[in-house]
Amino acid sequence: MTDYPMNWEGAVSWLRHQPDKQQLVRDCYYDDPLLKAAERFRESVEWAAIRAELGEARGRRALDLGAGRGIAAYALAKDGWEVTALEPDPSDLVGAGAISALMAEAELSVEIVTEWGESLPFADASFDAVHCRQALHHAADLNQMLVEIGRVLKPDGLFIATREHVLSKREDLDAFLKSHPLHHLYGGENAFTLDEYRDAIATAGIVLDKCLNPLASEINTSPRTRHEIKGGIASRFRFPFPSLVPDWLVAWLGSRSDAPGRPYTFVGHKPRGSGGR
Repeated sequence: MTDYPMNWEGAVSWLRHQPDKQQLVRDCYYDDPLLKAAERFRESVEWAAIRAELGEARGRRALDLGAGRGIAAYALAKDGWEVTALEPDPSDLVGAGAISALMAEAELSVEIVTEWGESLPFADASFDAVHCRQALHHAADLNQMLVEIGRVLKPDGLFIATREHVLSKREDLDAFLKSHPLHHLYGGENAFTLDEYRDAIATAGIVLDKCLNPLASEINTSPRTRHEIKGGIASRFRFPFPSLVPDWLVAWLGSRSDAPGRPYTFVGHKPRGSGGR
């Protein structure tokens, strides 16, 4: 077993102190003050696209699984959801401690639970939505985590997992881990194939409605906007204006990517009549 010099908190702290990594720190919302970073996330094109998938809150219950520093839990709460943030790391920088401080400063009521996703301490059919941002690929047992998500979702409940690392084949994992800016410090990164994600989602009794490739949604491209993506494609294919680049071409190019660890987003629902499982 490989020993790593830091835990996740130490790795993020190291990154925050690298002068040449400050844009990455900002793009990952690891910067302070945390409230300002959380509000920037809520105003991002990424959250706008996620909000469109979630629909109206109307006081419904949402579980933010793998909540990290709490930026998505903050956005959910500000949008009117009754939020539970699940984060096993107690860290004041990247975990439950940070979430607690953020919600106190923002004067938001969010339940914080320090547990793992493979064993959710909630009753069957507890939540109208389960949101996971960059969380599934950290699962110790992907199938078990998805089974638990399916169990706690209400019938017709929404499942959304965003920016999950995808491999074309298992042999690509090593290349992805070597390219990741923090894995060599704390060893906590991972990725799965599309089939592995799809099979785990299906096993959980969740119907997969959308499988969004790296360019199919601003959820995955953020902080780059759709217009910026089309600008790059326009230059590549010699379109005179980015607005002339059709959406189907953007999505097709995204589907052709085989970069190890590329981001995908999964959107699904728990069908009626499926009970607690």
